Amino acid sequence: MSIRHGLLALLDQGPRYGYQLRTEFEARTGSTWPLNVGQVYTTLGRLERDGLVAPAGEDEEGHLFYAVTDEGRVELRRWFDTPVPRTNPPRDELAIKLAMAVTVPGVDVPAVVQGQRRHSMKALQDYTRLKGQALAADVGRETDLAWLLVLEQLIFQAEAEIRWLDHCETRLVRRQEQQQAQAEAAPPVPAPTRRRSRL
Repeated sequence: MSIRHGLLALLDQGPRYGYQLRTEFEARTGSTWPLNVGQVYTTLGRLERDGLVAPAGEDEEGHLFYAVTDEGRVELRRWFDTPVPRTNPPRDELAIKLAMAVTVPGVDVPAVVQGQRRHSMKALQDYTRLKGQALAADVGRETDLAWLLVLEQLIFQAEAEIRWLDHCETRLVRRQEQQQAQAEAAPPVPAPTRRRSRL
C-alpha cells in the first residue's frame, strides 16, 4: 500500500498537517489500514527530501503544514495513471500457511482450511453488514464513496479467498483419493517367511 501516494493525494487538495492527514486517510479508507502519526511524519520527511512536498507554514497551535509541490503533482498523476504491478505479489500469509501445512507431517490440513473458511465467512458477513450501513448513511460525500469502494474490495477479496479455500479442499480430497488408489493398486508385499527350527 502506498501511504506516500495517499498522502500526496490528500495534500493535492490543500495544505495539511500530520494529524489531519492521518485522520483524513483513515476516514477515506474506513480505518482499514490505520496509520500512526509517527508513520505519517516519517513519510512526510521522505516526501520533503524527494522534493514532492514542502513546508507551508504553521498555525497558532504550532502545527506544521505541508503542501504538495509541482513535482509532487507530477508524481501523483503518474501514480494514478500507472496500473498497480502484479509482478511481485505481496506475501499472503494464508497461502504460505497452507503451502507449509501440506508439507509438514501431522498437520490436519482440512481442519486448517475449515478454520480459515469460518473466519473468512465471518469477515465477509461483517464487511457486507458495514456496506449496508454505509449505503443507508450515504449522503453523497466523496469520503462515503471512497469507504464504499474499500468495503467492496474487501468483500470481493473475502469472496475470492473463500472460493480459493473451496478449491484447496477439492484438491486435497483428489490427492487423498489418488494416494488411496495407488496404495490399493500396488502389489502386496509378501510377508517374510520364518524358518522353522528343527528340534
